Amino acid sequence: MNRQLHLNLFIHGRGHHEAAWRHPAASARSLTDIRYYTDLAVQAEAGLFDSVFLADSLALGEDVAHAPRAWLEPVTVLGALAAATRRIGLIATCSSTYTEPYNLARQFATLDHISDGRIGWNIVTSWLAAAAGNYGGGGQLGHAERYARAEEYMKVVTGLWDSWSDDAVQDDRAGGHYARPDGIRPVNHAGPYYQVAGPLNLPRSPQGRPVFVQAGSSETGRRFAARHAEAVFTAQMEKATAKDFYADLKRLVVEEGRDPGQVVVLPGLSPVIGATEAEAQRIARELNELSDPEVGRQRLSGRFGGHDFSHLPLDRVLTAEDFPDPGTVEAARSRTEVIIGLVRREKPTLRQLLGYLAGARGHFVTAGTPEQIATLIEDWFHDGAADGFNVMPPVLPSMLEVFVAEVVPLLQRRGVFRTGYGGDTLRAHFGLTRPDVRF
Repeated sequence: MNRQLHLNLFIHGRGHHEAAWRHPAASARSLTDIRYYTDLAVQAEAGLFDSVFLADSLALGEDVAHAPRAWLEPVTVLGALAAATRRIGLIATCSSTYTEPYNLARQFATLDHISDGRIGWNIVTSWLAAAAGNYGGGGQLGHAERYARAEEYMKVVTGLWDSWSDDAVQDDRAGGHYARPDGIRPVNHAGPYYQVAGPLNLPRSPQGRPVFVQAGSSETGRRFAARHAEAVFTAQMEKATAKDFYADLKRLVVEEGRDPGQVVVLPGLSPVIGATEAEAQRIARELNELSDPEVGRQRLSGRFGGHDFSHLPLDRVLTAEDFPDPGTVEAARSRTEVIIGLVRREKPTLRQLLGYLAGARGHFVTAGTPEQIATLIEDWFHDGAADGFNVMPPVLPSMLEVFVAEVVPLLQRRGVFRTGYGGDTLRAHFGLTRPDVRF
């Protein structure tokens, strides 16, 4: 069978452009209306997407007066999406920094049962400084410590998901035996960060455990992904860097003794689509004109751990020296490296940089016709830059609708995207094997 493209829908606000919430083509529904999310998931399933994905933030953004930064808690939302859909995979972000491993293991195993095996977990080490104040107030953890905790966290939750054998449940009503005690075992984990007895108090789920998704692209993040991830979301601003990332990550996966075919790499893609190239460019201009540069400046500050950019003129050309060294940033280090790389290559003014980041926060942004978008996707896919894409429509639901109606059929006719689901689980969609229980 020919290699097949993977598509994930990233649901974010009313679209990934920071001004999308103001655009007339954006949904009129409240961001706390569950029908908004279920409608998008149903549309993505009609387009045969592998999955939908919900990010998370554990603190209210300081720019909430001018930008929607509050939405429903994603793990809870997955329960509603599971009931509204039948085949599409469902991925939610949950923090390894601020969630007890036993709670997370129970929640995601429960969701995998509810959805009949369609759940993925986006593993994050929470970098937002403001989040620390909402979880004990002990101060923001450093980059190295967050990943050290995450490594132990993975050992704990994987152990919990493996604490029941696949055949532990007998449900023998006549004989009076529900489960075999020798098929259930404690974890008895005692480490520097976590002490967890186990076992989990529900049986092993249809996929064995959720699909592991990861999005960190720093050196530490790549090593973590190589050890654990089965799908990797990445922000790349051009094909050349995407190819370098793809090759490096697959190399690291092999170094970790894993099959590189068991890790799918999905760069973010935020396409503005129009019937003509001129129309697409017009929509892009409309969105940019609705943006507030000061909102963008605040967001940039958050990416760099609260660094003050207020002294920088909007129309002066930037240099790398205008930014702190990424190695000193304890926030989202991989995204800071992407931004500084763009500054070195393109030499934008601050206004131009903020305009680009407004589109999708450092992911690849483009504007064109359905044919142009399909050609770009196929080119990256065949040229070693991606196994598929994390599709980030700039305006929702309108840009998802046109993607499903016009881009997906082009990809199908070119033979790179499915014409029907071949399986029922997220693992099946991504071509991943079900892990054996390590019992």
